[in-house]
Amino acid sequence: SGKSTLVQILAQLARPTKGRVFYGDLKAREARRQIGLVSHAPLVYSDLSARENLEFFAGLYDAPLASVQEMIERFELKAIADRALKTYSRGQTQRVSLARALLAKPKLLLLDEPSTGLDESGTEGLAEVIDEEKARGAIVVVVTHHPAFAKRVGDRTLTLVRGRVA
Repeated sequence: SGKSTLVQILAQLARPTKGRVFYGDLKAREARRQIGLVSHAPLVYSDLSARENLEFFAGLYDAPLASVQEMIERFELKAIADRALKTYSRGQTQRVSLARALLAKPKLLLLDEPSTGLDESGTEGLAEVIDEEKARGAIVVVVTHHPAFAKRVGDRTLTLVRGRVA
């Protein structure tokens, strides 16, 4: 129905075939640095540890290295932070991906099926993170197949059918 395509367009990974995307008064290039993305692919390096991944991405985002330890603690990664990601479960990898997306405290957080691989407590933890990010002032866009999760985290919900709001 176009949900992942919408996220890719908002993240500037794809161009719309019609229309334009506006990011308030920011130019698209400036907005790119304000976007955090969690997609189907975790967008992390499996041969590196969580700490190494977060340190690498902190450098790319110009985020302070202190934010790496903050994310390790926030996402309960301390016990596994120095193991290669290829040894992680899907849920653990998803937590690292979310930590990566939040390193630079983005103004726009795009989450494409973020509860994939998370158990019930992990999903509730994710909902709490979304609540915290909204309270911080971030705009959070969540794409999900789970209406109950959408109702739990959403201020507004939209349903897409064949690429159109239903």
